[in-house]
Amino acid sequence: MMLLGPEHGDDLPALFKKLPGVRVVQTFSAGVDWLLPRIPPGVVLCSAVGVHDTGVSEWVMTAILAMQRRLPDFIDQQRRAEWNRDIAEGDRSWVHPIEDLEGKTVLVVGYGSIGRAVAARLAPFGARVVGVAQHPRDDAQPTDALPQLLPEADIVVNLLPLTKETEKFMDGRFIGQMKAGSLLVNAGRGKTVDTDALLAALQAGRIRAALDVTDPEPLPSDHPLWRAPNLLITPHIAGAVAEWERRAYRFAGEQIRRFASGRPLLGVRSDKAAV
Repeated sequence: MMLLGPEHGDDLPALFKKLPGVRVVQTFSAGVDWLLPRIPPGVVLCSAVGVHDTGVSEWVMTAILAMQRRLPDFIDQQRRAEWNRDIAEGDRSWVHPIEDLEGKTVLVVGYGSIGRAVAARLAPFGARVVGVAQHPRDDAQPTDALPQLLPEADIVVNLLPLTKETEKFMDGRFIGQMKAGSLLVNAGRGKTVDTDALLAALQAGRIRAALDVTDPEPLPSDHPLWRAPNLLITPHIAGAVAEWERRAYRFAGEQIRRFASGRPLLGVRSDKAAV
């Protein structure tokens, strides 16, 4: 079994050549799109399922609350040493008022372990959470239902992995179906959102967004997203909490024990082989 992170991606051909007996690759990331094309036949790829649930779901909550409470605007005011309550007092010149979460409908698109962690954290706020998955499940709606769900959603959380099917999944049509003034939160993969369509919607004042991932990434300093209104950007740090390494190595230990005893592995993402 080989344990590796994104920093080892470019070394994989050499690593597999040196270690021809590798049967399982265990990554410490939740997403494995960067690895899938590099895994040779006969090798099983496993993601770090569950390791990033807490970190990423807490970032999602932070982003939602920051945007609902207009914290980026108040931070800008603080930097200008400006005491201005116009937003809080309902000045009509502000398109998006301060709002709470009670009674809001939140779509979580990509309803895996991180999505369920987001739902658990939203529940105490009184929000209504609707999970969306590619295939219908007891706890999630199918993606085919999105045309009916999007116009009613106050917040859309994107946790989609990057695949051929999900690249630019949230395109102009998807964004156009979102409720005016709604919030798009992306903690999945940048390329699952059509950046041009998102930028147009932001510049038109139709929606708001909070992005931990972008396309392109890293985001160039001259990219127009940096200057888009009603947008919060963080540099792909949703899972970068101090505790993640402890969780990752604990998970890896469990995987090694499972592998050694012949039990099913967790987080299997590659269908190229079976252990």
